Amino acid sequence: MTTPAPTTSGAPDTPGAPDASDPTPPGRLRRELRAIHALVHRDLLRLSSQPTHTALMLIQPVLYLFVLGGGLAALIPTSALGVGYQTYLFPGMLMMTVQTPAIMVGIRLITDRQSGYLRELLMAPVHRSTLLLGSCAGGTVVAAVQGAVLLALAGAVGLPYDPLLLALLLAGMILASFTITALSLALAVSLGRAELFHMLLGLVMMPLLFLSGGFFPLEGLPGWARSLAACNPLAYGVDLLRRSIALRVPEQAPVAGIEWFGRQPPLPLEAAVLLTTGVAALLWAAHRFNRPE
Repeated sequence: MTTPAPTTSGAPDTPGAPDASDPTPPGRLRRELRAIHALVHRDLLRLSSQPTHTALMLIQPVLYLFVLGGGLAALIPTSALGVGYQTYLFPGMLMMTVQTPAIMVGIRLITDRQSGYLRELLMAPVHRSTLLLGSCAGGTVVAAVQGAVLLALAGAVGLPYDPLLLALLLAGMILASFTITALSLALAVSLGRAELFHMLLGLVMMPLLFLSGGFFPLEGLPGWARSLAACNPLAYGVDLLRRSIALRVPEQAPVAGIEWFGRQPPLPLEAAVLLTTGVAALLWAAHRFNRPE
């Protein structure tokens, strides 16, 4: 009797894990992209289904802009800032608008882990890093959308509705949203409890916001505080938005923001620092997230 030739054997397929035998098949790439799209779509659905929650998150920066900004505008001369105080405050309020939804991505990752929803996601036949990238993309898009809503108030603070200016501000918000979201995810994968995450945010977020130059010029701070501001990603985001305004509206050029060794870094370099920080944070988060639980 002739023994049939054995079939080519390989490692058995593991349910819920991508096939590692074929390096980069087009089908796998489409699967990974569909997973990212699904996570972004989920975040947009959550945003559209919670209009009250979204409106409440926009109330605080709007109140700061018109109540605080309107009150102090009469007390702070334009010559001290280079622009009116409300115009000066506007980039900081844009940054405040995008930071809240970006940070919520990290909190949601922890609560998904505690509720068991994350374990269900991990059973999908995609890489863990893809799920983290989808969460980061969703948080970035949601934060930028909320920032774009506040961007509609540019005319109320004396800025023109110049299409290129609005595009520059939107691009700056997207970059800042990505970096804050990536930092939030890096923190979330390093912490196991939502209570610890909230406590840490309560300690650092307001100091970071006040050291961003969003409320007052950094040049008025002591030297040690200016050094901390030079390490603050929010300060780079605010400075990026403020200098984008100065590019299109030269008469609205404010006082200098971040300085390195007494000189202001070029605008592309500030954007590169912000992007590098976000990419490094996302890579670190992916490294931690890929560890088996």
